Amino acid sequence: MSGFASTNDLAEKKISFDELGPGLYGYTAEGDPNSGIVIGDDSVLVVDAQATPRMAEDVIARIRTVTDKPVRHVVLSHYHAVRVLGASGYHGAEIIASDVTRDLIVERGRQDMDSEIGRFPRLFRGKESIPGLTWPDIVFHKKMTLWLGKREVQIIQIGRSHTAGDTVVWLPQERVLFSGDCVEYGATPYCGDAHFADWPGTLEAIRALKPVALVPGRGASLTTPAQIEEGLQGTADFTSDLFAIAKRGVAAGHSLKQVYDAAMAAMRPKYGHWVIFEHCMPFDVSRAYDEAKGLDHPRIWTAERDVEMWKALEHGAAMKSAEIER
Repeated sequence: MSGFASTNDLAEKKISFDELGPGLYGYTAEGDPNSGIVIGDDSVLVVDAQATPRMAEDVIARIRTVTDKPVRHVVLSHYHAVRVLGASGYHGAEIIASDVTRDLIVERGRQDMDSEIGRFPRLFRGKESIPGLTWPDIVFHKKMTLWLGKREVQIIQIGRSHTAGDTVVWLPQERVLFSGDCVEYGATPYCGDAHFADWPGTLEAIRALKPVALVPGRGASLTTPAQIEEGLQGTADFTSDLFAIAKRGVAAGHSLKQVYDAAMAAMRPKYGHWVIFEHCMPFDVSRAYDEAKGLDHPRIWTAERDVEMWKALEHGAAMKSAEIER
């Protein structure tokens, strides 16, 4: 086995810090995981913490270019390590997550942490600064509202899609949404822990909010109706196309490798130019295959399972890219 090609991907990504409205910013990084910033009357809320405390320092540095107010809240859109392990870098901030996300940290947080760090070293720069798993201080069921002075912030477990606990941050007055990985833009959805059957409904719930700006989990901030619709529809098309292929393969009695080869052949022409396509597909097909066979609760990814899956599928025509990450 040649190992994860991503171990050689050390190129830095260009960071963008886009103002979406007064006191609202998207921190985006050319397909690497995004963060969001909400500045209230007296404090700041950050959406998604980054992968390590050292990487969180760059988000804080950008915040300091626009305000000196303290960061008092960090919202986790879901449990994946690249989103949450930097939380300790926001000293004194309260960590907020859905109850389902906390349950997933209890069940699989340690295994997920080890798995993700092994997949893509660049996304865990300064991993020695991680003190351990990130645990929420505040856990909510379905929806909670924060008032940052006069600014209303709704934190909504919008529905199962990328994970079972997916949470969005919605500014109802400004109509700005931070979607986490429910929505991607020009970046391949990672579906290794997904719920394919539920994902279209979750996207419809986001569409129904009618945001005028949207920061996806990966990709540029979306600031026009056309861009927002492209992000929503692109995510819907990718996940629906893949799940349909998996369901057909399972119905025909095909093996995981056969379904993987069919999915790569069918989807590379349409989606192969998206960031991290080559890496996400083995994980995505594995989960789609499981769900098509009736497994509702995603199996836990461990470092050992990553290697076993990669060995099983690496001889397919897909393994040509150096882009590997979650």
